[in-house]
Amino acid sequence: MTRLATPAAIWHDSPLMDVKARSVRLALCAAVTLLIPVSAATAQPPPPPPAPTPAPAPAAATMAVAVEAAHKDGKQVIALRGDRVRVVGTLTPFVAGQTATVRLRLGRRTLVKRTVKVASDGGAVGTFSTLIRARRTGRVVAEARHAATPAQAAVAARSNSVLVLRTSAGYGARGPLVRLLQRNLRAMRYEARVTSVYDAATARAVLAWRKVNGRARLESADAGVVRAVLAGRGGWKVLHPKAGRHVEADISRQALALIDGSTVVAVYPTSSGAAATPTVIGSFRFYLKTPGTNALGMVDANYFIRGYAIHGYASVPTYNASHGCLRVPIPDARRIFDWVRIGDRIFVER
Repeated sequence: MTRLATPAAIWHDSPLMDVKARSVRLALCAAVTLLIPVSAATAQPPPPPPAPTPAPAPAAATMAVAVEAAHKDGKQVIALRGDRVRVVGTLTPFVAGQTATVRLRLGRRTLVKRTVKVASDGGAVGTFSTLIRARRTGRVVAEARHAATPAQAAVAARSNSVLVLRTSAGYGARGPLVRLLQRNLRAMRYEARVTSVYDAATARAVLAWRKVNGRARLESADAGVVRAVLAGRGGWKVLHPKAGRHVEADISRQALALIDGSTVVAVYPTSSGAAATPTVIGSFRFYLKTPGTNALGMVDANYFIRGYAIHGYASVPTYNASHGCLRVPIPDARRIFDWVRIGDRIFVER
């Protein structure tokens, strides 16, 4: 049986169908072309992003550090054990926000470590400081270090040495502490000699200082004596500055001083009259001088009333024990004898 072609089949197989299909395909291609941006065919690839600006190199730096203490022996800086020393330093140039690490060292041992801020001095130099208590004797140094940061390079410095000394001395001691003690006693006119050895003259000077200042009457220097003497405290206070050249003897303190106007010339320990034979009190003038040693053992005597005199004697205890005179140690007697003149005044007071 012959099958009749349908209209659709006739259309599909006809030449008109091919023309129509090609027209549809062309229309579709044109539509797609219109959807693509015109620039897509000709645009260049986007430029790469700009390279990041490199961070500035950290600033090069220089550093200095030093340790400051209360005393000096020549060029050597001295501190007493227990003193606070100040570590000071500079960091150049100043860059805000920087710190320094400070170490106080004794040999290879770190005694103290702390971090301190670097401040501005108002210019290009940064400064830092800190107080550290020196608790051990020996030569200590300070080391300061600035660790590298993005803003400033690493740098380090080492200080001068500081000699930390013990705070007491007695017979036979020697060295810088004894020298400092002797110099300061002498500056206050106590009769020490700067020998660097704690000798008999130093012991007498310490005894005189103790007497003048109401301390225990000993010939050794404990921490209280050392600190006070090195601070320049404890000198003789002149009571008669308008009396010209004169001697002031204080019975209560068992000490006497040679005075020129308001200036202290020398201070000595003395032993005045015992309770049974007290020294006369008042103002007198020297009227007789006898050099050498007399039959009573009086050495280089300076008489100010009747048989009362300032003189050297073999026994000069720390308390009043004489027969009325003002005894002084024999090594001091000649200096007093040479200084006192006939007619000079002496004030003997309690």
